[in-house]
Amino acid sequence: MIVDCAIYEEGRRRDGQVDLAHAYDIRHEPGKFVWIGLYEPTEDEFDSLRREFGLHPLAVEDAIHAHQRPKVEVYDGMIFVVLKTARYVDPEEVIQLGEVLVFLGDDYVITVRHGEASSLAPVRESLEADPKHLRRGPGAVLHAILDRVVDDYQPAIEGLETDIDEVEEQLFSGQRSNPAERIYRLQREVLQFRKASAPLVEPVAKLAAGHYAQIHPEIHNYFRDVNDHLIRTRDQLDAMRDLLGGSLQANLAQVGVRQNEDMRRISAWVAIIAVPTAIAGIYGMNFEHMPELRWEFGYPAALLAMVVICATLYRYFKRAGWL
Repeated sequence: MIVDCAIYEEGRRRDGQVDLAHAYDIRHEPGKFVWIGLYEPTEDEFDSLRREFGLHPLAVEDAIHAHQRPKVEVYDGMIFVVLKTARYVDPEEVIQLGEVLVFLGDDYVITVRHGEASSLAPVRESLEADPKHLRRGPGAVLHAILDRVVDDYQPAIEGLETDIDEVEEQLFSGQRSNPAERIYRLQREVLQFRKASAPLVEPVAKLAAGHYAQIHPEIHNYFRDVNDHLIRTRDQLDAMRDLLGGSLQANLAQVGVRQNEDMRRISAWVAIIAVPTAIAGIYGMNFEHMPELRWEFGYPAALLAMVVICATLYRYFKRAGWL
């Protein structure tokens, strides 16, 4: 469905509602461009836009079906951009990805949103409050959208960092817990997040370098700032990926150490219990001629021997760190 349709002239939005037919007619006038925003459009809803703006069929197919990798492509003078939005859902510890697709021409911008994408309404409001920037044309809209999407990455990264810190505390707290499953889930979310953001670094660098004629020269530096944020995001995700990998290895090592400690404890107690078992077993064979069998103090002496030997063994294993 169409969320918004507006005509911009010399950096200012025309008052009143604008239908598509009017937008089609007026956009060709000098100093004007149209911005049409859609949310999860069907093929039929998108058909008139495709015909009016001469959109490439491959780009249209991507916009309708979504689930594309982040990219910037050029089709017959039109720039097509695919952006992945990210939102961290803390209770489930998952990155929720959305998608924003942008068609950019000399006199039009078409934005298509899928899923829980970043809202573009604040982007419009911010741009409309800055006519000087908006006067630079559709490229200013693309920059504002990119800037909003990339800025929204930071809260998601902070959410991941908080949970990774919790995993580290749990891992080295001394508690007999195994956070391997949580580490693996977080590692998977970090990898998915990286796939959604890192591929944009090179295309945005080209936008900053002025490789596209549709982008006003004064906006190149703005794209450079966005690219710096993207690089920082990529580096942070790489660091989290390495940290989680190290945490998983440390957890596996801890499990091995605990198992060894458990085996030592079990072996020590078995050795201690074996002493009275052996003595009781010998004196329970009921032979007539056995040492100390008829001695008055034989029974308490056997018990005392058991206690002394077991206590000696317990002290030895305790000093050796087995108990």
